[in-house]
Amino acid sequence: MNNRNLLLLSASRVGSTEYLSHALPLIKEKLTGCSNVIFVPFAGVTLSYDEYTTKVNNALSSIDVRVKGLHEFEDKQDALTQADAVIVGGGNTFHLLAKLYEFSLIKVIKEQVDLGKLRYIGWSAGSNIAGLSIKTTNDMPIVEPESFDAIGLVKCQLNPHYTEYKPAGFNGETREQRLSEFMVLNPESHIIGLVEGSGISVEGDTVNYVQGNDVNEPLFLFNNQNKTAVTSFPADLSI
Repeated sequence: MNNRNLLLLSASRVGSTEYLSHALPLIKEKLTGCSNVIFVPFAGVTLSYDEYTTKVNNALSSIDVRVKGLHEFEDKQDALTQADAVIVGGGNTFHLLAKLYEFSLIKVIKEQVDLGKLRYIGWSAGSNIAGLSIKTTNDMPIVEPESFDAIGLVKCQLNPHYTEYKPAGFNGETREQRLSEFMVLNPESHIIGLVEGSGISVEGDTVNYVQGNDVNEPLFLFNNQNKTAVTSFPADLSI
């Protein structure tokens, strides 16, 4: 049996809310009993890793959680094996994955999470890399990672920041059209579209849809060119 314990969020904000404020109850619950929490800031490109870590610590201070940035450790693999939980922030998914490959962290994260020794929380890019690959990210490929294969903590693709919105006069592809392109070439794949403020909580083999404070939006499932809106919560997605 898989002993994974994950919280994969779409984003760090909903609308104009404060950073991570909508998700604090979910994060607090997921980190119950965890004292050694590591933050992975490698998706950050426009701010330093120290600045990113401070930003997260400030946001989590109200729930009495303090993290230490993984970039501060010389032996990053050992830091993760000693940790109770890892939090992976958003930013650029390609940059994040490239750094995980550079430091040979993919295997150790997956092993520790699957064994139930390391809880995993991510948002945006941090959620993207928990899927099978990053081929359904919205981000620009500003760097080329060793592979598009991600950690594979869940056996599906993820698309954080999913939206059905199309501005008037907009002639580019919608998010749904982009995901349809992926499904044409990968018809057996499943994709979870996470709208702002939503996420999935994974415990063992059970995957449930969760929502932050004051959020009432569906989750979208895509497979074989079909789209399903999940509106009954908690919903057992079993992926």
